[in-house]
Amino acid sequence: MSESFAELFEESLNQTEMRTGAMLTGIVVDIDNDKVIVSAGLKSEGVIPKWQFLNAEGDLEVSVGDEVEVALDLIEDGLGATLLSRDKAKKHKAWGELETAFEAEETITGRINGKVRGGFTVAVGALRAFLPGSLVDVRPIRDTTFLEGRDLEFKVIKIDQKRNNVVLSRRAVVEKEYSAERDELLKTLADGIVVKGIVKNLTDYGAFIDLGGIDGLLHITDMAWRRVRHPSECVEIGQEIEVKVLKFDKEKTRVSLGMKQMAEDPWHDIGGRYPAGSRVTGKVNNLTDYGCFVEIEEGVEGLVHVSEMDWTNKNVNPSKVVQLGDPVEVMILEIDEERRRISLGMKQCRTNPWDEFAATHNKGDKISGKIKSITDFGIFIGLDGNIDGLVHMSDISWSDAQEESIRNYQKGDEVETVILAVDAERERISLGIKQLQQDPFQNYIAINEKGSMVNGVVKEVDAKGAVITLAEGIDGYLRASEIQRDRVEDATKLLTVGDEIEAKFIGVDKKNKSISLSIKAKDVDEEASVMKEYSEAAAGTPTMGDLFKQLDK
Repeated sequence: MSESFAELFEESLNQTEMRTGAMLTGIVVDIDNDKVIVSAGLKSEGVIPKWQFLNAEGDLEVSVGDEVEVALDLIEDGLGATLLSRDKAKKHKAWGELETAFEAEETITGRINGKVRGGFTVAVGALRAFLPGSLVDVRPIRDTTFLEGRDLEFKVIKIDQKRNNVVLSRRAVVEKEYSAERDELLKTLADGIVVKGIVKNLTDYGAFIDLGGIDGLLHITDMAWRRVRHPSECVEIGQEIEVKVLKFDKEKTRVSLGMKQMAEDPWHDIGGRYPAGSRVTGKVNNLTDYGCFVEIEEGVEGLVHVSEMDWTNKNVNPSKVVQLGDPVEVMILEIDEERRRISLGMKQCRTNPWDEFAATHNKGDKISGKIKSITDFGIFIGLDGNIDGLVHMSDISWSDAQEESIRNYQKGDEVETVILAVDAERERISLGIKQLQQDPFQNYIAINEKGSMVNGVVKEVDAKGAVITLAEGIDGYLRASEIQRDRVEDATKLLTVGDEIEAKFIGVDKKNKSISLSIKAKDVDEEASVMKEYSEAAAGTPTMGDLFKQLDK
């Protein structure tokens, strides 16, 4: 038995040149956790790491009793063991297949499994080849995800085993396939027909669709009737889709495709379905600085301008009111079918606080609130419904100067006011503080009619005349020409601040609240009165001496 084995071994040595790298055929005799034992007719069985028998999916590709091709690594390693390599045998076979394919100009099957500078790596059996980026397809492809991990056909364009260098081209294979498919497609391609294609590449402006020999562009605006921010929302690389040919330029071989055209235009009869003033629930699908876009049905969206979001806050930040995906109730304000624009309102679906205020309050009502802000022209008072009323500076005080009257108030003060006017349409409420009391000017002129004699104190005086204080908050004006009958060039020579005077009330300007006074007119009236008294009392005409004596009394 041993002699027979020795003879067989000797014969094997004679038939096979025993050297490192020699290719042998063996039988799998045992498999354990980390190694595979193979008998290749040598002095001892060979040991091969188990991982060399795993396929691309990580599964063991041999069983006990299988015949396998291996490479001789070492006849004896010093311990009497023979070392074999399944991996080297695979590579040896792969090199042979590549050389054969290269010489015969045939295609080989490989799988793109990685990216490197300038291109990609391709697994061809146990070898790794290089695929330049420019040779992936007939046209530049920005995203090759749809090609990775798939079995593809390549052509070997360069091979150098000594340098372990293999260069492949997929373009050379695709060009032939495209040429045949392209000729067939060109015969049937026409505007309006529906075709199937594979999504080949995505860009910011659309997707390129492989129709079979010809690529077509599916623009982002033709993907869906709704707003599409990026093509990936509608399609993905490698997906098969049906599209309509919108335009085919035979001369330039350019094809424009549409996907939304496969369904009815949702804008058809949009005004009939959504009349102005109707309410509908939609979903927020975009936020901007100037408002939010709400989709009211598939492919139809409208704009809620920031001014239509809230009754009281006209410059609210949209993101503080709604979020993407929020369901919201909106009112149809206006539809422009030609421009495909819909104006929506959110605040219109809630009670208008201005209308509510106008319905529950009347002019003359007293109302209290806190001061929200103070401006150069007045005071804003916070009212129910989160609305404001304005107390104009002219309505703060009957007596104080307007600018001075504002300084008497601070933000946060609780104040009582009177409603002067409500304009719900213009969203304005006019309030007054001074109207809580009667107008002292009106009271004064009601008591002291024009033509009556009044008393006062000189408050201010200059050459042209004097301001006379008649009562608290009530001033009159005495012109220099009204001080006496004789011509007066400078009132300061006759009047001094603090002087008490009596004058005639000769005129009033209710609009400007101005009272005109005259001492001269008073004197004339008094003289006329004395003359009348004497003419009635005396039988005869009095002498001038008598008159002057009467006046001196």
